[in-house]
Amino acid sequence: MPDSPQRRTALSLVDAFNRMDVPAIISFRTPTCLRHFYPTAMAQPPQDTQTYAKSLTSLHAIFRNFSLTIDELIEDPSNPARPRICMWLSARADTAAGEYVNEYVWLLDFDETGEKIVRTKEFSDNLMARDFFPKLKDAMGKEREWKAAQQAKSNGE
Repeated sequence: MPDSPQRRTALSLVDAFNRMDVPAIISFRTPTCLRHFYPTAMAQPPQDTQTYAKSLTSLHAIFRNFSLTIDELIEDPSNPARPRICMWLSARADTAAGEYVNEYVWLLDFDETGEKIVRTKEFSDNLMARDFFPKLKDAMGKEREWKAAQQAKSNGE
């Protein structure tokens, strides 16, 4: 049996993330698509497509060699008019603070064609994020200070 349109879209989305191709990632979303974060204890509001694109662009500068691996992909066949896929993903990247490793579960709701995502629900390891992102912020600050000092040296200051 050939892959469904929504499966092809989900696989293409992961491929776009592995290339950190922000325009391609965004192209799989409808203009009104919202990204919801879970668990709700994270207290983050949903992101519209424009906000999501800005977030991805900033992450592109921080994460080098970003890769997503699909650990599991499940299609929900119960409502063909509203295709749905759930993916469990492992992520890794290199950063100024060292290796970034995380896990996500994405629940993707598609339009009736299966080619556009209309809503995402994203579960992530918030304990990892809680511990990692302060270290990353500190490392990036030190990197900026070092670059400024190098620039001052090269300018003879």
